[in-house]
Amino acid sequence: MNLIIDIGNTATKIAVFEQGEIKETIRCSNQSLEGLDILCDRYPVRKGILSSVINVSEDIRRKLAQLPFPMMEFTYRTPIPIRNLYQTPQTLGVDRLAAVVAAYTLKPHRPALVIDAGTCITYDFIDERGQYQGGNISPGMEMRFKALHTFTDRLPHVNASGEIPDYGKSTETAIRAGVIRGIEHEIKGYIRQLKKNYPSLLVFLTGGNEISFERNLKSGIFADGFLVLKGLNRILEYNDVI
Repeated sequence: MNLIIDIGNTATKIAVFEQGEIKETIRCSNQSLEGLDILCDRYPVRKGILSSVINVSEDIRRKLAQLPFPMMEFTYRTPIPIRNLYQTPQTLGVDRLAAVVAAYTLKPHRPALVIDAGTCITYDFIDERGQYQGGNISPGMEMRFKALHTFTDRLPHVNASGEIPDYGKSTETAIRAGVIRGIEHEIKGYIRQLKKNYPSLLVFLTGGNEISFERNLKSGIFADGFLVLKGLNRILEYNDVI
């Protein structure tokens, strides 16, 4: 069994995989990994992988060093089963790379756009030959809500819960609709642009924010909240045999 640790900007996901399938996942603090002992006591883990987009504390590193099985850390130097064409791989978020590895593993030889709607919204493209071509980074939903409040004098801090009309009838609904509808149109634009050159494009959606799509866009879109975990598991297995 494999232990997968994905430390994000706001939280950590820990999962156990067996033969490519998720057995259990736990979401916990990115500062303490309080769910680690629970999973390690429950399953006979043989090896593990750590991925982090933040600086890992010494406390966490000591905790991982005490585990009774080998742990590898995923960095830009780690061998991966796709070709990375990013010009500055040392600056590329490892979660972004893991997500495109998962997309290509799940649907090999198909061009894919991976959209991760978390703290930021990232758009990453891998072609049908397994070449990661790069991607874009955009402010996430909560970041947009906070920016409208922080950088103006009178706009309130609105959240995603509530009415989302096509056009706001109050300042609150105008902000909520502007942010959420704006993200939806942004996503549709990326999909539309890529499909001009890649008609067989597949779209994977992951991340912590639920974003609604119109019914006619749902075909060809795969929503998978565990995409990064699946990619990390594939990378761990790939390094186990090379």
